[in-house]
Amino acid sequence: MPYFCGIDIGASSAKLVIVDETGRIAAKALRRSGVDYAAVAEKNLVEALASANLRREDIVRTVSTGYGRDNVPWSNGRLTEITCHAHGAWWHFRRPITVIDIGAQDSKLISLDAAGRRVGFKMNRKCAAGTGAFLEEIALRLDLSVSELNGLAEHSTKEVTLGSFCTVFTATEILSKIRAGDKVEDIIKGAFHSVVKRIAEMGAMDGDLVMTGGVAAHNPCLVRLMGESFGKPVHVPPDPQFTGAFGAALLAKENVHTHHV
Repeated sequence: MPYFCGIDIGASSAKLVIVDETGRIAAKALRRSGVDYAAVAEKNLVEALASANLRREDIVRTVSTGYGRDNVPWSNGRLTEITCHAHGAWWHFRRPITVIDIGAQDSKLISLDAAGRRVGFKMNRKCAAGTGAFLEEIALRLDLSVSELNGLAEHSTKEVTLGSFCTVFTATEILSKIRAGDKVEDIIKGAFHSVVKRIAEMGAMDGDLVMTGGVAAHNPCLVRLMGESFGKPVHVPPDPQFTGAFGAALLAKENVHTHHV
């Protein structure tokens, strides 16, 4: 059976997915992107092949995407993360959707019609507010790991509003909130609300809402707050942090022309 590979090298983490000819995921791998994208791509490939008991020659075609998509020597083609996240998300839902992808460095809204065609797109990359980097900065200021944020936010009993737009100013504001006696869990929930607000400011959401990326994977509380803000549920595909890599693998399978970016 032929297999197809998609690799998504983001600013924070590198994700790789191998699918078979039916689109079933045969293997996946994830690690921090680091500074050597070619090396991390190779490590992910070796790990995924070993876990599925596959050989390199079993992979018919590979598509790379994400921030480091040009740094995968064995890739057969490159596509933007917009195209790959959209395709990976639509595979699961097959109806009009708006994909909310909160990455480490930017946030994207991608609107798709019932056939999975892109009909709208917005991106926020002016500022880290509303991104994974914002939450990493919050965790750093509170002396927590990012993985601890969701559990604490779930125990919040009151809303602490963070007024600053800028991540740097928000970090300073958090220190003053702590001095004022606000609870850490309430501050974290306030930070989640701040992310939601930044996304809401990007514009209208058509169709069902689907959230992809590592932020969605690790922070169900934030996903729920997003749904409350928009007044409709937010759907999360399986393994949302792998959505871009999965979409790239599917596009490799479909042999979509990948000379454009």
